[in-house]
Amino acid sequence: MQKRMGEAVARVARKVNDTVENKTDSLDLANCKLITFPVGIYKAMRSVTEGIHCISLANNELKSLTSRFVTTFSQLRELNLAGNYLHRLPEEVTSLLHLRAINLSRNRFRHFPEPLATVATLETIDLEENEIAEVPVEKLASMASLRSLNLRANPVGPEVRLLVRPLVPFDLLLSPEEPVPKA
Repeated sequence: MQKRMGEAVARVARKVNDTVENKTDSLDLANCKLITFPVGIYKAMRSVTEGIHCISLANNELKSLTSRFVTTFSQLRELNLAGNYLHRLPEEVTSLLHLRAINLSRNRFRHFPEPLATVATLETIDLEENEIAEVPVEKLASMASLRSLNLRANPVGPEVRLLVRPLVPFDLLLSPEEPVPKA
């Protein structure tokens, strides 16, 4: 087990070093078995954080995202957190003034992450395969940049299904309704 853990740490370190050395605008830490975002990465990347526009932490074991993560990577345009154990986002997400796309599919959200509704630049929100039943319809309808909201495989209420164009200016993706069983 320690050998596997050591390999995982080495893989994360390599990916961080590649990003720093090549001054790329993305950091891909998908499939790294991360339980938390490693604190050491903040120090290792401090010279390039302003240039990071895309981060993938998909398919890890993250239970939360810290406010430090959000404030450190303030220039993010895309954030992929699919396939984790997240159930909420820090309020600081509202400070991501350049965020255009966020993928939160296959997590544990029971409520729509309301801080997202105030991110004016968001164009795409993917919340497929969560446990969301209610959605802040009015707030979402006022999001001028929003183009697509994916709520497939969520137990959304019937009022959400009534949101059709021209009521909302974005594509709303829902799973087909289950047929009502006949008595």
